[in-house]
Amino acid sequence: MQAWFEALLTALALPQYGLSTVFIVALVSATLLPMGSEPVVFGLIKLNPELFWPAILVATAGNTVGGAISWWMGYGAERAVEAIRHKPVEHRVLGWLERFGPKACLMSWLPVVGDPLCAVAGWLKLSFWPCLFYMAIGKFFRYLTMTVLLLWVLPGRFTP
Repeated sequence: MQAWFEALLTALALPQYGLSTVFIVALVSATLLPMGSEPVVFGLIKLNPELFWPAILVATAGNTVGGAISWWMGYGAERAVEAIRHKPVEHRVLGWLERFGPKACLMSWLPVVGDPLCAVAGWLKLSFWPCLFYMAIGKFFRYLTMTVLLLWVLPGRFTP
């Protein structure tokens, strides 16, 4: 298992795959698919410490684009449901999201609920650009915090 993990990390850290892999994994993990991108970011940084800031920024960009995709999926789903039902769908539990508006997308960094939150923001037709702005801030601080904590807990350079 250790050898497999080391080989995987080494392959993902190759310059021709490293940052693009981080972007794709971060994008996919921000959709409603169950996937985490932090191990990929951490692995790349452990193998290439000089890529700390590029990896954080690329992961933030990928995760924000994934959040935007979720927003548009929620927006489209709401429009489809309205077209079928011919009346707006309202739920009390969504009231807090409507009350906070796009600022609620700061919470998109949260595990489990963060990515669906982006889709619900689209469902509620919250303004796209402010939502995207708050998503990016939340996701940036998630990657920064998680990576710094992992580097603190697991110090030293990884050598295959």
